[in-house]
Amino acid sequence: MAASMTNDQSWFFALALGVSFLKCLLINAYHSTDFEVHRNWLALTHSLPVSQWYYEATSEWTLDYPPLFAWFEYGLSHIARFFDKEMLVVENLNYASPATVLFQRLSVIVTDAVLFYAVKECCKCLREDKGKDLLGKPSFILTVLLLWNFGLLIVDHIHFQYNGFLFGVLLLSIARHLQNRHLEGALLFSILLNLKHIYLYIAPAYGIFLLRCFCFTQSNPDGSLSWRSFSVLRLVALGTIVLSTFAVSIGPFLALGQLPQVLSRLFPFKRGLCHAYWAPNIWALYNIADKALSILGVKFKLLDMNKLPKASMTGGLVQEFQHSVLPSVSPLATLICTLLSILPALFKLWHRPNGTRGFLRCLVVCALGSFMFGWHVHEKAILMVILPLSLLAVESREDARTFLILSITGHYSLFPLLFTTQELPIKLFLMLLFTIFSVTSLKMLFRKGGSLLNPLESMYLLGLIPLELVCEFIYPLTVWQKTFPFLPLMLTSLYCALGVTYAFIRLYISMLTSSDTAKKVKSQ
Repeated sequence: MAASMTNDQSWFFALALGVSFLKCLLINAYHSTDFEVHRNWLALTHSLPVSQWYYEATSEWTLDYPPLFAWFEYGLSHIARFFDKEMLVVENLNYASPATVLFQRLSVIVTDAVLFYAVKECCKCLREDKGKDLLGKPSFILTVLLLWNFGLLIVDHIHFQYNGFLFGVLLLSIARHLQNRHLEGALLFSILLNLKHIYLYIAPAYGIFLLRCFCFTQSNPDGSLSWRSFSVLRLVALGTIVLSTFAVSIGPFLALGQLPQVLSRLFPFKRGLCHAYWAPNIWALYNIADKALSILGVKFKLLDMNKLPKASMTGGLVQEFQHSVLPSVSPLATLICTLLSILPALFKLWHRPNGTRGFLRCLVVCALGSFMFGWHVHEKAILMVILPLSLLAVESREDARTFLILSITGHYSLFPLLFTTQELPIKLFLMLLFTIFSVTSLKMLFRKGGSLLNPLESMYLLGLIPLELVCEFIYPLTVWQKTFPFLPLMLTSLYCALGVTYAFIRLYISMLTSSDTAKKVKSQ
């Protein structure tokens, strides 16, 4: 990747301003329980001493993000008091005055400035042909794919979270590595880990890349590692950055002897294998297979229905449960499966790094491997794959093909987050716009090779239309709605899991077969 970006930046600011205006229009839209989660965190960090932050349990939505995010909430709380002091009272559960809603929404919109800057820096890392029109420029396409990302819009600005700000830090870290500013990239990722620990998913890719390509300064002519080039000074510099960041974030709680309590909040393994709505991963397929086998077992009198586990995994609840036929899955089993799924990618990165592009591909594979096999994975975690994959999609035809399959499927899997009637037209319209732009822009970018998707892939993606019609419009009118209320969620999870699994396989094949000379966007 090489730094090159048009001098006329008016289109970038127009896109940033336009999406900010759209976010303002969504201020009064539906918000989920995550809105109360973050309001409660504002209250407890503002009203209580640090020693009580990770013990406070007045609300069921206890603080379960790393300390640096708690400090972030603490900083926001000092601005929040100018809007409505009552939102900072811990006992005011489910408090959502108009001023509170305004502040919370604006806090997400304003902190998205980090994402804007990060996207601009990522665009500088793209190779472009000066003669192309705007719609044919990879930087323009990438900016829309990131700033106008459908998932970020509905998760942050309707459902309510701060993913734009967090992904901004991630993308800026990636940009710094693409610019060979590795210490800055390492610092940003250390900060990110202390803001939200879900980014541990991609920590192995960072660790292997920095050790292989930063601490070892040279390779042999055949591309193998030159052990004599190891730099102790660089390793010490990296270690100092990481340890310093963690010391600032966790230091106060370590001094108070509260580290075990903090860790128990960050890693609550009693929440069960799957989230209430199953993320479309391997465990969704595993659960459905177990359910199908139990039904067949009872029907053919191979199983006694009275002896099957009572806890239902299709009740739409966060809970621990036992599988009926297949072996139940433990947190340790998911950890082993996750490690096995990412080890080949890490091995490839170590032996044939392929520069920063190889690092980015490994990062995407690690994120998707963790999504596929992790414990209690949230459906929103698919964004950790889709956004970094956008950078590869504008440079490689094969990556663009995988991106379309994964982004359309992964974004559709987020639909159940917005279950209110008034948000239905919004999510359908935004999803349709983003999908049309993604397909047409990437097809134009790689128009020499014909269609990006083969007929079978196109049929699968078009199958999302009847699925939505059944789940949203037809099924609620049937008599089964009251008996099996979780069925539409299960169908959505099953169908999307097939697409995500297929994309995972494609990514792996692409990574293992990629040569040192990656296919770039060529002049049309």
